[in-house]
Amino acid sequence: MQIQELVGAVHEAAWLPWAVQYFFLIGMSTTALFMTLPGFVFGKTSFLPMARLALITAVTTGISGPVALLADLHQPFRFWEFFAYTNASSWMAWGSWIVVSYVTLLLLYTWAVHRPALYRWGNEDWRFAWLYRFLAFGSSANSFARPLGLAACLSALGILTYTGAEVAIVHSRPLWNTPLLPVQFAATGAVGALGVMLVLGRLLGSGSDCESRMNRLLATCLAFVGVLGALWFGLALSGLSPVHAEALASVAGFPVWQMIAIWATLAIALPFVIALISPAHTGWITGIIAIHAAWMFRWTVFMGGQAVPKVGSGLYDALMPTGIDGMMGVIGTFGLWIFLLILYTTFVPWAEAETPVAPSQNHSAQPVRTA
Repeated sequence: MQIQELVGAVHEAAWLPWAVQYFFLIGMSTTALFMTLPGFVFGKTSFLPMARLALITAVTTGISGPVALLADLHQPFRFWEFFAYTNASSWMAWGSWIVVSYVTLLLLYTWAVHRPALYRWGNEDWRFAWLYRFLAFGSSANSFARPLGLAACLSALGILTYTGAEVAIVHSRPLWNTPLLPVQFAATGAVGALGVMLVLGRLLGSGSDCESRMNRLLATCLAFVGVLGALWFGLALSGLSPVHAEALASVAGFPVWQMIAIWATLAIALPFVIALISPAHTGWITGIIAIHAAWMFRWTVFMGGQAVPKVGSGLYDALMPTGIDGMMGVIGTFGLWIFLLILYTTFVPWAEAETPVAPSQNHSAQPVRTA
């Protein structure tokens, strides 16, 4: 008789809650950016209320997300090593370049969209007029919005590709190593972005028409997420895809994962039904559930995926630590996002953002300020 004993070494988790925050925020930012296109790139004025909320979401999450990524590296200067010692075969190395280009193009696009209103604010008699004149560079033209918006969307596609690919290529984690994972990240990112937009719409008074449109779009995204989930299980149960079958087998026998499957179904079905039955005046509940669903999907994938041992039986504990690498880090990241949201809605003329038109056609109503 031979006895083979496997001894595991103690090691830290490869992905910490900081990573969950990054993938959550950057996923919402990139998908929200696409929702700005009808209003700010393709000139459809009926989409402007939704496009304004989408741009607020894209910018605030697009800035706070990379901050969480730097925190996950523990030593911010490690980010520099991706540029100094580029590895062309690494998705993470490619991601360092894509993230910088995305944030840069996103901010330039935002500036181009707001430039006419910045110019108007700069010509009014109030405390910060000189700053807005400087930011507008002496012109009210927003003709750069279209090309910058399209360029930012190309970079956003790069973000969605690399964030999904760098997780899906990890062969040692069956739950990650599935070709549907990048698409699931993108779809749930859109669900989270619409959730934020619905909550912001209630806070900022976007109107029932805009809320109804966003709820209907949320229902479409939730339906797509549900189809992806059904396809994932279908491929796993049928054995048509060995990687999906292996992923399901790694967690199928555990009650906690069965509860997660039930939770995921409810998180999709509940806001889907509410958004279809009553698309107006339900933004608070559908939005909050959508945000929760998008975040919990990433927590389940990253932290839950690491709880499945590579060798051995059972599950590791995947509890949220209370320190800066856990609960405090998550709270701090959300706090940063709220701070950016307050700054943006206070000092940026978001409500006057317009479609790209000639300077002589800019005629949006001007707000009254008391600063």
